[in-house]
Amino acid sequence: MLKPVDPDLLRQSRMQSVTASLKEDLGDGDITARLIPEDREARGRVITRETAVLAGRDWVDEVFRQVDPAVTIEWLAADGDTVSADQVLFRCCGSARSILTAERCALNWLQTLSGVATRCQQWSERIAHTDARLLDTRKTIPGLRLAQKYAVTCGGGLNHRLGLYDAFLIKENHILACGSITAAIERAHEIAPGRPVEVETETPGEFREALQAGADIIMLDEFSLDDMRMAVAENRQHPGRVVLEASGGINPDTLVPIAETGVDYLSLGALTKDLQAIDLSLRLE
Repeated sequence: MLKPVDPDLLRQSRMQSVTASLKEDLGDGDITARLIPEDREARGRVITRETAVLAGRDWVDEVFRQVDPAVTIEWLAADGDTVSADQVLFRCCGSARSILTAERCALNWLQTLSGVATRCQQWSERIAHTDARLLDTRKTIPGLRLAQKYAVTCGGGLNHRLGLYDAFLIKENHILACGSITAAIERAHEIAPGRPVEVETETPGEFREALQAGADIIMLDEFSLDDMRMAVAENRQHPGRVVLEASGGINPDTLVPIAETGVDYLSLGALTKDLQAIDLSLRLE
């Protein structure tokens, strides 16, 4: 929890995801590319039509590697860079057929991941005057979780748990099934000592129970601003101070006031599920 995706796990996921994306696009072959003479060489450049934060270089490289490893890519910007409208992101050189076959798949990855990174940076900048940081969630596009979580880090955000396996997140239904917040936390410590235990709370009373029961992270779900400030103040006085995470009802209007309450993190699914892709274009030279 709160760790970037393991590079080896990310690389494996990237190879598999790119393979799947090419398969759905190419089927049994690019028939339009066959209009071009097989020996025709070409150079191309990819530009962004809008200001953005770049993310997804390795996915582009993997697309071209799988389509035709002889195509060369020259990158002119790095992941995490802010790029301006009409800026050239990379140049490619090689078989004209290969470049045009790889084009859409490569740009799909780059526009999608750059869209995630761009929104994350925009929202992070708005709360930069506070100590709060943005967290992603498991509300990701199916099959793209690790890629999107990587993009979040390019935009200055942090990764929450990757899935159901690497940290506890005790929610309302878990609490009901276990009998209480305290019972759920105790059981979590028994099952996997040392694993982070987070509890979602919906009232000040639940917050206090989770604080006393030894949670590592307490989520303040849909708390009012006053209740968040109360939780922050009580947590600072508690001998076993925990991490506080605000969640629910976070949007462009509430983002800053919530961060200013003093919570440590704001988690929101909008970073990954409500993305707007960046407008990119490939032009042959």
